[in-house]
Amino acid sequence: MQYKNKNFHVENISTEKLARKFNTPFYCYSYSRIKNNILNFKNHFNKINPLVCFSVKSNSNLAILKEIRNLNCGADVVSKGEMMKASKAGIIAKKIVFSGVGKTYSELKYAINKNILLINVESLSELLAIEKIAKQKKKKVDIGIRLNPNTDAKTLKQISTGRVGDKFGVGEKEFIKLVKYAKISKFLRLKCLSVHIGSQILSHKPYEKMLKVIDRLIKKTHHEFEFVDLGGGIGISYDKNSKKFDFKTYNYLISKFLKKKNCKIIFEPGRSIIGNAGVLISKIIYIKKNKNKNFVILNAGMNDLMRPALYGTKHQIVPSKKNKKILNKTLEFVGPICESTDKFLTIKKFQSIKEGDIIIICDVGAYGMSLSSNYNLRPLPAEILIKNSKIKIIKNTQKLDDLI
Repeated sequence: MQYKNKNFHVENISTEKLARKFNTPFYCYSYSRIKNNILNFKNHFNKINPLVCFSVKSNSNLAILKEIRNLNCGADVVSKGEMMKASKAGIIAKKIVFSGVGKTYSELKYAINKNILLINVESLSELLAIEKIAKQKKKKVDIGIRLNPNTDAKTLKQISTGRVGDKFGVGEKEFIKLVKYAKISKFLRLKCLSVHIGSQILSHKPYEKMLKVIDRLIKKTHHEFEFVDLGGGIGISYDKNSKKFDFKTYNYLISKFLKKKNCKIIFEPGRSIIGNAGVLISKIIYIKKNKNKNFVILNAGMNDLMRPALYGTKHQIVPSKKNKKILNKTLEFVGPICESTDKFLTIKKFQSIKEGDIIIICDVGAYGMSLSSNYNLRPLPAEILIKNSKIKIIKNTQKLDDLI
């Protein structure tokens, strides 16, 4: 994704051409970026040789899941729907892990019938529900237990999942109790210690603290875990000033952790695989002048891209066509939704733009389309994938008639 002759391109196709071909707004993904992200992720941990289970909640488009499967990844799912999508994409059951604090009885039954790799248990009640189903089916079910390591990932509070006050996983004392129970159960096979401390993490230090907690707890339980699921959460650079995650140090820390253990590592990356592989292509409807700033009103709204309204996050916004004229006016890029939170970014210096221009919102591949909605009865946007300079529609724009 770069400028060529002052025109923004996804792979070898300009966004101007795409905007003429498809109604804006729409999501556009780069296959080569997805592939490179997966290969780079695996290369960072090649000595560890982990099982990489893509986090389906970050992007559940079927065509993208198929491409990720072809690159030898499994799936991390948090609902029956995501499990069904992963299976439909051709991801084998023994590469699927099922997490989440509120798995229903029917979801657990479905997962057990599918013989997936692991169900990561998050409470005593869930453990008992799994055991009950397993007893009815007269089989042993492979499980993990999710630990809450009381580790602050120092990320957005809305996406922190490993602190003592968060709803995810169980504390150390409860973890030990669940391990003891699972080990004597005739219907449970305890295979994994699972943990996930949050998302958009850019420092290795929270992971270092997490690994120390896990190491101490494994020694306490005296149980040999076949897998240690370290979750995901590795962040990406949403702006030019963001620091990059130190994969080298994290790899060293995990290698050190594994020295006296005979277990396989599972990762659940989502954002680091798909985040910077997608853009949202939109059009300026109006420019509304104000005493303090100009509102640049786009035809993409918070229903299309929820992250800025939900988390207060910032995504870079760039013009589809570059020029050298800089405006000395504050611009606020907003959507058409009837909410004051329907805004994307405020920029003090931006190039000259006009109504009808095409605008690119960057790094929206993760939690962009998957968090979209029909708020204000707006149809969901299309999704397209650019692969080998070919355009493939991987989801059509929702029809308003169907929505009504």
